[in-house]
Amino acid sequence: MNSDFPRFTKMGERSILIEFEPEISYNGLEKLLFFKNKLVKYYSKVKVEVINTYCSLLITYIFNIENIYSEFRGLKELLEDTNITKNNNYTIFHIPVCYNEKYGLDLQLMSTHNKLSVLDIITLHTAPIYTVYFIGFLPGFLYLGGLDKRLQISRKNEPRLMVEKGALGIGEKQTGIYPKSSPGGWQIIGNSPVQLFDKNSNPPCQIYAGDKVKFYQVSLEEHDEIMIEKMSGNFQLKSEEFNG
Repeated sequence: MNSDFPRFTKMGERSILIEFEPEISYNGLEKLLFFKNKLVKYYSKVKVEVINTYCSLLITYIFNIENIYSEFRGLKELLEDTNITKNNNYTIFHIPVCYNEKYGLDLQLMSTHNKLSVLDIITLHTAPIYTVYFIGFLPGFLYLGGLDKRLQISRKNEPRLMVEKGALGIGEKQTGIYPKSSPGGWQIIGNSPVQLFDKNSNPPCQIYAGDKVKFYQVSLEEHDEIMIEKMSGNFQLKSEEFNG
């Protein structure tokens, strides 16, 4: 482990930020999730929230931190463990996407910029099994790694004032779905009719960091049918559980 990391920073009165090496990789994600699980077990008798990004963990307590240096020492000892075990338990979620031009607002732009046909873009985008690195900037927004290099494209210079709920976008090396209508600067190539976040459900989002996502193409008619099924409570997101 790099001697400069992990770094510990007090964030306000009730949070601690732990920063790891600034790498975005699957190995880095496995290490991060390993330590995240250790923290959850370490604080099993104390209610805390542990949130991960690509390279950091944020611990938020329900109380003010009285002795930050004592807390730092305990966390440093916990994270000195270099015998990192991989978590081979995950779920693959199969998510439908309609790539019709009605929803693929930037498909033609991407086709020109990346020198690919629209069919090539769809084929390349539905081919991988993506990894969920973390969930943010909106509740239920999945940051997915594994995008084909041929599909990489920069964000818009001027973000749209409103991106439709379910919009599927590409930004740099990432792809993801907007779980609610929001301003956004990613290039929009389709729309998914599934509900990725529901505050009235338990849990509100059934997908976690470390899980996998596989997109599959649906037509406009199938998209609308799924919307109707979802509103009536009859649509079930397809998934497969893997326990290694």
